[in-house]
Amino acid sequence: MDRVNATTPSASSADDPARAAFAALRTPEGEQLLAELRDQDPADELATATRLRRTHPAELVSAALGQARLRQRAVAKFGAEDAYRMYFTPNGVEQATRTSVAAHRAARFAGLGVRSVADLCCGIGGDAIALARAGISVLAVDRDPLTAEVAHANAEALGLADLIEVRCADVTEIDTAPYDAVFVDPARRGGRGRIFDPEAYSPPLSWATAAALKAPRAALKIAPGIPHEAIGPEAEAEWISDGGDVKEAVLWYGEGFAPGAFRATLLPSGATLSAPAPLPAPPVGPVGRYLYEPDGAVIRAHLVADLVERCGGRLVDETIAYITSDEPYSSPYVTGYEITDELPFSMKRLKALLRERRIGVLTVKKRGSAVEPEELRRRMKLSGPGSATVFLTRVAGAPTMLIGHSLG
Repeated sequence: MDRVNATTPSASSADDPARAAFAALRTPEGEQLLAELRDQDPADELATATRLRRTHPAELVSAALGQARLRQRAVAKFGAEDAYRMYFTPNGVEQATRTSVAAHRAARFAGLGVRSVADLCCGIGGDAIALARAGISVLAVDRDPLTAEVAHANAEALGLADLIEVRCADVTEIDTAPYDAVFVDPARRGGRGRIFDPEAYSPPLSWATAAALKAPRAALKIAPGIPHEAIGPEAEAEWISDGGDVKEAVLWYGEGFAPGAFRATLLPSGATLSAPAPLPAPPVGPVGRYLYEPDGAVIRAHLVADLVERCGGRLVDETIAYITSDEPYSSPYVTGYEITDELPFSMKRLKALLRERRIGVLTVKKRGSAVEPEELRRRMKLSGPGSATVFLTRVAGAPTMLIGHSLG
């Protein structure tokens, strides 16, 4: 369980083509190639590879082109400034926490006075980087040698090596007692893709929960779609969205958190909504003048009932997360619309209404409908200067179209 030294390839790395290729990328020649390929157009990759192989080893060129592609993909999660200094693996890009979410989690730890964290299943180091930037000392552990070397390289590349120690080890063998907190991010992908059974995570959810409960404070990253019944009463469960898209869920344990509570947090604003779970079922009633679409994190956290109470509204259907009211309501947790028409579902009637109002731009939203938005737009043959939003949903169990426009 030695600390990883990614700058000096070990003898064992020479026997592993992937690790040997990564070590070559960290040489001056490899770094020069990566700098050259920063703005590489994937469409030109074959010509670029042919040109570069005239002056560089073919294996190094292939590794550099692959790393350049990964860096371009990583910009969406890490931003260009960090992504083009960091190193990635295909799984690392796919599974890494985006910077905004990792920074939010690190800030919660730091706000409670946490000064050291054992980051178990650290991957390429996305969370370790955010924790270190919050002033927290990190032990980052991953059992895959290449992944651990990449994590160490990233700590060095971003000037955080003094705060991040990387170990290649089995996380189940790590003594976390010396640390203020534990963070566990089990692998949720296998050889056949995404894993939905929490006990099939690596390590299993039950082990991760036991490790979290041993620590003074802990966070456990889980899939947003986890069944609520799989969440123990000791945890505060938080769903996090960024720019309106739900990115992940995290279970918090220990002092400073609220066992049994469900929370929805919206980034980048940081707005957060929480309530004890479960909430009573909200009322259901007719469509009013206004319709509200809750943020996905609110829906995942089962906090729609809280918003219904806050706005004095009701659901349009007991199974649909659309809120309606007769008075306007403003909240960071919903997007509001003014509804002008409520019609039984009919492609023919919708097409006639849109033609009559000269609607050329149509936003299609749906919940509880099998109709595909693109197919609907194609069949409408839109033309005109106007715009509108149509909701394909159910109202009191009946397929319904609601037409309106955004209050924003």
